[in-house]
Amino acid sequence: MKLESKGILIGLKPFGERDLIASIFSKDYGVVCGMLKGALINKKNKALIGQIGNFSWNARLDSQLGAFHWEPEKNLVACLMMNMNTLDVVNCVFDLIKALLPERENYDALYDATISLLEKLKTENPFTAYLSWEIELLRDLGYALDLACCSGCGSRSNLKYISSKTGRAVCETCAKPYLSKVYELPLNLNTTIRFLEKVFIEQGGKIPMTRKKLSSF
Repeated sequence: MKLESKGILIGLKPFGERDLIASIFSKDYGVVCGMLKGALINKKNKALIGQIGNFSWNARLDSQLGAFHWEPEKNLVACLMMNMNTLDVVNCVFDLIKALLPERENYDALYDATISLLEKLKTENPFTAYLSWEIELLRDLGYALDLACCSGCGSRSNLKYISSKTGRAVCETCAKPYLSKVYELPLNLNTTIRFLEKVFIEQGGKIPMTRKKLSSF
């Protein structure tokens, strides 16, 4: 079996004294994991987290880990490493992708959103830019947040809450009997993390500390 695509290197783990196990978030196949043979001792074209490039992945069987041939083009996050806030966002994004996305399933819209986010982090408020990305992540995971109109009466005005159950906006009047079950608008990182918690509970995992850290901003 062979896969070829473009992607972002989002994770590296040592395997023995010579090799690395890599996680690549790809345009065509979502998250792909495999072996980078000799990467620990390779001094040329060194594999680094945050690189974007082209890869091929080969395995005899679909169930095998497989091996990468990796051709990096540039590092998208190198210029972000000196700022603690942008570094925290990058670490959170890569951790969430690795934790939540199943391997070899296409998420091309989220891939494009991730590339866009890494570019925006150079000039925009990192937490505002990240919030938009996380809303896209929740949408792809089945939690599309809808703030267009009230889920109770259809009103487009006085929308002050969002339902914790449906992720839809609720006007002040309709929310009064359910104040313990709605979150206040506007959306912020402390709100969206509650929807992420539901996803992790469903998948039997725990939210990464890198994401919890962002909720303090």
